[in-house]
Amino acid sequence: MFLKRISLLRDNGAAMEQYPYTIPAIHHLEKIDLASPVVFFVGENGSGKSTLLEAIADRCGFHPAGGGRNNTYEVHASGASLADSIRLSWMPKITNGFFMRAESFYHFATHIDQLEEDDPSAYASYGGRSLHEQSHGESFFSLFQNRFSGQALYLLDEPEAALSPQRQLAFLRILHELAEQEGCQFVIATHSPILLGYPGAQILHFTDGPIEEIGYEETDHFKITKYFLDHREKFLKDILSD
Repeated sequence: MFLKRISLLRDNGAAMEQYPYTIPAIHHLEKIDLASPVVFFVGENGSGKSTLLEAIADRCGFHPAGGGRNNTYEVHASGASLADSIRLSWMPKITNGFFMRAESFYHFATHIDQLEEDDPSAYASYGGRSLHEQSHGESFFSLFQNRFSGQALYLLDEPEAALSPQRQLAFLRILHELAEQEGCQFVIATHSPILLGYPGAQILHFTDGPIEEIGYEETDHFKITKYFLDHREKFLKDILSD
């Protein structure tokens, strides 16, 4: 374990009445203690998951639009202002890691293409060829398989966005090997009930109140998916009827 606690500083002059501090989960944030090598952020769209994850990435020195400490390129990052109010507690502190942001992954792939023009080895960490020459899912998997290695912190924003259910299961295997065998830590914002099923993971629920820890079966992702699979015809009839 590296990152142990995330705290919000309220006395640093930030305008708490303005975005992103008006997001309920951020507004109520005091501190979050991370209790597992794999931590999931869950909640509805707009609940603050990605905003907080991006601020953590910025605070770690990772590119807030996606990348590590050595990646530099221009893309707007909405969570940058929040980073100024975030305190991270470490044991021990590390500098290795990566922030993967599905929303801006195209820009990161373009950045790697530009690096390759000056350094023919730039593609080595991404499957040996341009991420743009791979499908969206393949490019994600190339990143997981080739760029990720031990003793590092990985912040992932919706990594399932381009992955089929089968590839999500394969990603769980990679996640397990990196966390259990190579000492990596993951903080992941996700909507995937498959990824959330990872054993022993800590699940933090972003709500209209304080962020709270919940069990897998308590997540809406599990409840809705299970109900749909168990009662598909009734479920569809209810939501599609006039």
